[in-house]
Formats: sequence, C-alpha cells, structure tokens
Amino acid sequence: QVQLVESGGGLVQAGGSLRLSCAASGRTFSSYAMGWLRQAPGKERELVAAISWSRSSTYYTDSVKGRFTISRDNAKNTVLLQMNNLKPEDTAVYYCAADVTMGALRRPAYWGQGTAVTVSS
Repeated sequence: QVQLVESGGGLVQAGGSLRLSCAASGRTFSSYAMGWLRQAPGKERELVAAISWSRSSTYYTDSVKGRFTISRDNAKNTVLLQMNNLKPEDTAVYYCAADVTMGALRRPAYWGQGTAVTVSS
C-alpha cells in the first residue's frame, strides 16, 4: 500500500516555473515506478512523466520534453516534477502515481488527490 500527497501547484505566468512534490508513505516506495499524470478540463488524463524505481529509466510525453524533469529520492520517499517554460496548455490537475512498472502508470494502482496548476497567458 502506498499513500501519495502532492504539493507545489499554483498560478504562474507563461514562461514561468513550478516544482511539484509528491510525498509517499509506505515501506515499499523504492520498489515502485513513479509518475505524474495530468487532467485538464474536458480532456482525458494523460501520463506526463515517469521514472523507474532505480531511476535508470525516464519517460516524458512529447509535449513536455525538454521542459519538465522528473526525479525521485528513495531515501526521502519523494518524487519531484520540475516544470520550466510553462505554457497555458499545461494547465491541469496534476496527480502523483505509483505502480509496479512504468507501463502500468497510465492506469496506476495508486494516485494522490492532485494539485492544480494554472498557467496564464
């Protein structure tokens, strides 16, 4: 069982930056692949970024490549999403997620309550 709590969302102007943080509880955190999903109003939820348990593999959806960076600290049970050069189309509720494999993160077994990101033009 993994519990996830996100923080760091807010309102930012286009071109700005935000860093989302996810605090995880559970002794098996380091064995899970972790990711960030987002859902904008009227759109389907999409997997934005993911990282393997060992940090050896990462995934980014095309629209955020070169702008977002996912990282994790297994000793601190945290996952970060650094978001730079934000665009209005990045506006969404962002969810931290966990599952056994990166591929499973599109429909994760565990996710948090979400944190809202709004990018103004």
